[in-house]
Amino acid sequence: MDYLIAIIFFAISSTVTPGPNNITVMASGANFGIRKSLPVFMGICVGFAIMLLLIGVGFGQIFERVPVLHLVIKCLGTLYLLYLAFLIATATEISASSAQAKPLTFMNGVLFQWLNAKAWVVATGAITAFTTAGADFYTQNVIISITFFIISFPCVGLWLFFGSTLKKVLKSHQHRRVFNYSMAGLLVMSVIPVIIELSNQLI
Repeated sequence: MDYLIAIIFFAISSTVTPGPNNITVMASGANFGIRKSLPVFMGICVGFAIMLLLIGVGFGQIFERVPVLHLVIKCLGTLYLLYLAFLIATATEISASSAQAKPLTFMNGVLFQWLNAKAWVVATGAITAFTTAGADFYTQNVIISITFFIISFPCVGLWLFFGSTLKKVLKSHQHRRVFNYSMAGLLVMSVIPVIIELSNQLI
């Protein structure tokens, strides 16, 4: 029981705190509302649980044997997050144009986890901290994945609710632009530690 409580506390603390997932969901909620943001919200929750399972069954070992593959994914992920920050920053202008902006899809949310530096840190940390070698390893891995899957809905959903609430407040073009710039800035800030790490590895 203590083991499960520890996982729950870790899942809550890691999924409710600011990060690329929550910032993206909040920005989507503010720009498109809850209903149109549900696909990416679901994709994030499902995608991270799948990521935990795959890392637990040995995906992480592949990167230990081929570290350059992990480096490539990190580089691509960083570029994608910066591109996502650009999309968030320009969401107001795009939606005001003839080409209507579209919210991210379910698959965007699923695939986004593999390019999300925080997701990698949380996933590898959860697997290494809450599993032990032996017959129970895979059972523990499933328990961790299910726990995160359940916990992520209310925790990430809280950010979606905040975003949709802000949509009612951000009615003017100027207010929404300030909000989008702020969210884009926070997303860029969340990527800066990864950029520093990558620059140290590449130099």
